[in-house]
Amino acid sequence: MTAADRLTKDGIRLFNPEDFVGMAEAGRVAATILDDIASHVFVGQTTGEIDRVITKMVDAHGAKSATIGYKGYQHASCISVNHVVCHGIPSDKRLKDGDILNIDVTVIIDGWYGDTSRMYVAGKLGRKAERLIQVTHDSLFKGIEAVKPGNTFGDIGHAIQRFVEGHRMSVVRDFCGHGLGRVFHAPPNVLHYGRPGTGPVLEEGMFFTIEPMVNLGRPETKILADDWTAVTRDKSLSAQFEHTIGVTADGFEIFTLSPGDKFHPTYAT
Repeated sequence: MTAADRLTKDGIRLFNPEDFVGMAEAGRVAATILDDIASHVFVGQTTGEIDRVITKMVDAHGAKSATIGYKGYQHASCISVNHVVCHGIPSDKRLKDGDILNIDVTVIIDGWYGDTSRMYVAGKLGRKAERLIQVTHDSLFKGIEAVKPGNTFGDIGHAIQRFVEGHRMSVVRDFCGHGLGRVFHAPPNVLHYGRPGTGPVLEEGMFFTIEPMVNLGRPETKILADDWTAVTRDKSLSAQFEHTIGVTADGFEIFTLSPGDKFHPTYAT
C-alpha cells in the first residue's frame, strides 16, 4: 500500500517511515533560511528587502518557494509586523525600533513542503512584546508536547489555549495549522484551542503544522483590502511561531528545528 492509499476515516493522510526523510530535509532548508535571515532584520530595513533576500536564499538552496504564485501571491515569505496576525505582504515600509515581526517561509524540496515561521525584533524589544513572544513560543511547545498516537487534535488545542489564557492573552481562532506533505495544505485543520479528547485521533505517519497566533488583546481579526493581510481588530500586538511535525510511534519529530538554535528571537542574549 502506498502513502497515497493510506487515509484515516477523517481523510488524513498517513505517510511511511521513509517519507520522514524528505520532510526533514525540506524542514531543515526552511529553518536554515530563517536562521540566516536574522541578520537582515534591523531598524530601517524594509520587509520588501527581507523578502528579496529570502527569495535568493530559496534559489541558493535549490528549493522552490511554495508561496510565489499561490492563489496569486507574489512573495517568498509572509512578514507580519506588530498588530498584523498573519499573511503580511512584504513592502517598502521600514522597520522601526521595537517592531516585532513574524517571518513565515515554505519551501519545496524534491516535492516535500517545509513550512515554518518565527518571531524577530528590530532594535530593542519592549517588555509587553517580550512577554507576548515568550508566551506564544511556549504555547507552541505545549501543543507539541501533546502530540503522540492516541491523543487527539483537541488535546493539542486545549494545551495551547489553557496556557495562553492562563497568561491573560488570547488565541486567534480565525486561522489554524494544517496537514501537509507533498501538498501545501491538506486535512486536518489543527485548531489552537479546543477540548481534551475531541477531534481526530493522532496516528503514526501524520504530518501537520502547529502555528498558534496569540494576541495581547482580544482574539478577533479582520482581513484588509488586499485580501491577504490579517490584523487584530483591537490593534493589539500579535505573535506567532510555527513548526512542522510528524507523528512517530511514540511521540513526534519536529522537522523545522533551527539548525543554529535561533528559533527564539533573543537567542543571542
